[in-house]
Amino acid sequence: MMTSYTLKQIASFLDAKVKGDEDFTITGLGALESAEPTDIAFLGSPKFKKQLANCRAGAVILEQAQSDCFKGNCLIVKDAYLSYAKISAWFDSAPTVPKEIHKSAVIDPSAIIGDEVSVGPNVVIESNVRIGSGTDIKANTFIGSGSEIGEGSSVAANVSIYHNVRIGSRVKIHSGAVIGADGFGFASKGKLGWQKISQIGGVVIGDDVEIGACTTIDRGAINDTVIGNSVILDNHVQIAHNAEIGDNTAMAAYSGVAGSTVLGKNCLLAAGAHVVGHASLCDNVQVMAHSLVFKNIKQPDSYSNGAMPLMTTAEWSKNSVRMSQLNSISQRLKKLEKKD
Repeated sequence: MMTSYTLKQIASFLDAKVKGDEDFTITGLGALESAEPTDIAFLGSPKFKKQLANCRAGAVILEQAQSDCFKGNCLIVKDAYLSYAKISAWFDSAPTVPKEIHKSAVIDPSAIIGDEVSVGPNVVIESNVRIGSGTDIKANTFIGSGSEIGEGSSVAANVSIYHNVRIGSRVKIHSGAVIGADGFGFASKGKLGWQKISQIGGVVIGDDVEIGACTTIDRGAINDTVIGNSVILDNHVQIAHNAEIGDNTAMAAYSGVAGSTVLGKNCLLAAGAHVVGHASLCDNVQVMAHSLVFKNIKQPDSYSNGAMPLMTTAEWSKNSVRMSQLNSISQRLKKLEKKD
């Protein structure tokens, strides 16, 4: 079934100004280079404004500074990319999940299931689990004893949630995620191998969190692993035991934090960035792609060390110190050259 909206309707939702025909009908969302005449597109960055010349979209979401670059209908907004993000939900084609419990689901009698909950085929819900109203749980997902999921959440197929995991409201968990598995806790017994440390903590996840496919969040060794509100985790992210991730923090694919790491609020770990165990990052820190954080960061800024070539650890330790001295060495060299 095709869904259509007028530019007037979309503008009202986005608090946008219409330049052109406000009664023009939109039936889809498209990219600048491939949008059809009944699609709405968006200019997320001024560096792509040259694409507007050949854009066939029926309307484009853009900001005031670029409003004269497109001859067709425009929706003028303060933040084009954010506006695109908001309106994208109107064109989401994901099927509606029926609010019913599939006959093949296995649910312990002690579990408490809220109203309007969907439970898919072969889902297993163990004892004393609590599922909030309006939550969807897709096929083959496992939820361990004593765990809780808040209202309006969505758990995709093949997710594993271990025991004593507390998940907030409006949380989205994608397929293959594992939450509450044991952290990597072992004590050396020398030549006799390793002594397993029982991981007796849990996992606490806040509200409005999104967890990507195949991401793992380990349970705490003693205290809980904690994920704050509005945290977004990409696919293949690793969060080790006892880590704390502050509100609004984002972690891109293949990034990870070791045990007992603390990330502040509004932090960003780009793809492949890692933080060593027990390190602490203050609020508003960005760690760029493939960088390694091996000490505390106390000053908000953007940090990077991912460009150094592979070398022995001993060489790397020496060179990393020398890298930090390059600017002062350069300044001293300039002064010496001036004297000559």
